[in-house]
Amino acid sequence: MSKSESFPLGRDRKGVLWDVMMYIPTVGGLAGVSFMFWYDGNKGLAYLLFFLACFFFYQGLHRILQRVVLLPSSPVELDVSKQRVLLKSRNGESVELVKDLRYFSDYAGKSFALSGMDMMGSKRQYVFHRGQFVDEVAYKKAAAALKPFA
Repeated sequence: MSKSESFPLGRDRKGVLWDVMMYIPTVGGLAGVSFMFWYDGNKGLAYLLFFLACFFFYQGLHRILQRVVLLPSSPVELDVSKQRVLLKSRNGESVELVKDLRYFSDYAGKSFALSGMDMMGSKRQYVFHRGQFVDEVAYKKAAAALKPFA
């Protein structure tokens, strides 16, 4: 790969639906059991379960907003070359990962992650889902272009 390859990223509506179906019952169940323990008098366990409900709520919200590209830091384009990976964000900022670049794929082939240091020395981490790419061919092409960083 002598030149860079660019991959536009979009909204993953199918993945968002899956996340919503997973996080809403989890958060609701944890909060409900937390309130049951609170009124039963076991406040220590109630605090723990309510903390877990809040944690899953914030994690789920962040994951959903990242998948629908609503966060300003959400990547909208992935540009891969031999030496670096350039990510363009929704807010117009470009992040160039140049050092300690690592590629992690899952076993199911539905997502992959990138981590590395940018030009300022900050560690950055990103997760990309198959539904964010234009089609299956673009996803596989991006994964193949990132394999040398594994």
